Amino acid sequence: MLFHVRMDVHLPPDLDEAVRADLIAREKAYSQRLQRAGCWPHLWRIAGEYANYSVFDVGSIDELHDLLAGLPLFPYLTVKVTALATHPSKVVAG
Repeated sequence: MLFHVRMDVHLPPDLDEAVRADLIAREKAYSQRLQRAGCWPHLWRIAGEYANYSVFDVGSIDELHDLLAGLPLFPYLTVKVTALATHPSKVVAG
């Protein structure tokens, strides 16, 4: 199942720099592990914002929720999830 996910990051401005650096390093490692596993095939930064658009390829909405909840930045995220379906006008290879 494919899901389009927008994530907006809202780190507190007074967050300790060491804590911030640790969170970001753990977030990068976790997200890259999911990308390498194939369940996070697309990740784009939104220009001018501390936000991203992503596409997840997972077996269920529950699996997606578990992956998102595992993000170290999850407590600081606003997340919007949209389920995706194949469009009937899509050109299919073949």
